[in-house]
Amino acid sequence: MQDLKRTPLYEDHQKLGAKLVEFAGWELPVRYSGVVEEHHTVRRAAGLFDICHMGEIRVSGPEAEAALNYLSCNNVTALSDGRAQYSAILNPEGGVVDDIIIYRLAKERYLVCVNAANAAKDFAWFCSHNRFNASFVDASAGTGLLALQGPAAQEVLRAYAPALDLSGLKYFHCKEVVLEGLPAMVARTGYTGEDGFELYVPWEEVAELWRSLLKVGESFGLKPIGLGARDSLRLEACYSLYGHELREDRSALESGLGWIVKFSKGDFIGREALLKEHASGPKRKSVGFFVE
Repeated sequence: MQDLKRTPLYEDHQKLGAKLVEFAGWELPVRYSGVVEEHHTVRRAAGLFDICHMGEIRVSGPEAEAALNYLSCNNVTALSDGRAQYSAILNPEGGVVDDIIIYRLAKERYLVCVNAANAAKDFAWFCSHNRFNASFVDASAGTGLLALQGPAAQEVLRAYAPALDLSGLKYFHCKEVVLEGLPAMVARTGYTGEDGFELYVPWEEVAELWRSLLKVGESFGLKPIGLGARDSLRLEACYSLYGHELREDRSALESGLGWIVKFSKGDFIGREALLKEHASGPKRKSVGFFVE
């Protein structure tokens, strides 16, 4: 695994006894104590995930909103400052290039979080289809990202940063803050089906934040969580994963993403193909199973 990329937490994962595996070109922890135990930790207390491998693209300029509205299927104009939106990048056939989260930081300033395996592809796609007065910058290399998830997540974050005001930070909202001296963005988003936060900080500062949160959160039952439980948690919550339920050769409607396809907003890549499919009905669809 010598050619794999590593996050700033690689040595921390080794010290914690994590089993490391390859994922999307990265060497990442699949488990620490065990997948089932870690799954229940997130459901009953709180878990901390290293997700520094995710990609971040900053979009700015007078037509940043118009550019993202054309390049994604949800309605970006519905966002106000401090709001987040789940969306997808589509190809002209309506297939899913990637599913993304768009954060509106200000009128002409956005952050787009993309999947690790697609970071370079998504950035190239944005740039090649950018016909607007907007700038796209790949900020992945300088951005560290942790996910703090579970019913005790808010208590842990309050204990770590008592001065942080979380009162207005509702689900799918975000806020640029100074987090115990660190410039950060705190988002009430996640991939587990639990309440929690995603913490964007400078790449070189993320290890210190990881260690501090684990120390402060120990009394709340906080533990590090690997990719195995991340997958089981998202499956239990019926969240799709790119490369599995979401692919370029399956349309957004077939993939169960019709709820984020906003035809009424006007033109966007994939719109015409999806309109035709919507009229006739998709030939297949993704479904979830409830296991008793």
